[in-house]
Amino acid sequence: MPGIETDLSWEYTLYIPNDLRAVTVSRRTLRLILTMHGLIRHVDVAELLAAELISNAVRHTKGPAALRVRWSDGVLRIGAWDADPGPPEPPCPAGDLLDPSEAGRGLALVKSCADEWGWHLLTANGNRGKYVWCELGTTA
Repeated sequence: MPGIETDLSWEYTLYIPNDLRAVTVSRRTLRLILTMHGLIRHVDVAELLAAELISNAVRHTKGPAALRVRWSDGVLRIGAWDADPGPPEPPCPAGDLLDPSEAGRGLALVKSCADEWGWHLLTANGNRGKYVWCELGTTA
């Protein structure tokens, strides 16, 4: 799309209920955001990563969640907030991605596809829970 500036910083947050249908809503919203900002090259991988993060947030917790998408200095950060302060399931080894137990498979995909990923507890300003994030574009 002509005239779209990808050097400007921006951030969106989509608050979602604890409902598996929110994964589809999050993917479609993310696709729209990236397309409108001229970042179509990131859409496929970003959708996969967002789906894994949001899926974990709604499957493994009981409260609301949120998808956060941020573009700054050529880096796309995708994150999922949920109200559970417990750590995410550690990623399984890459060789175990076909294990039918699924434990840690989503974060193994995130670890494999993202340039960076991590998580932290949220305890400041009355916030609770955790924020799991990943980034695209940190490597040249």
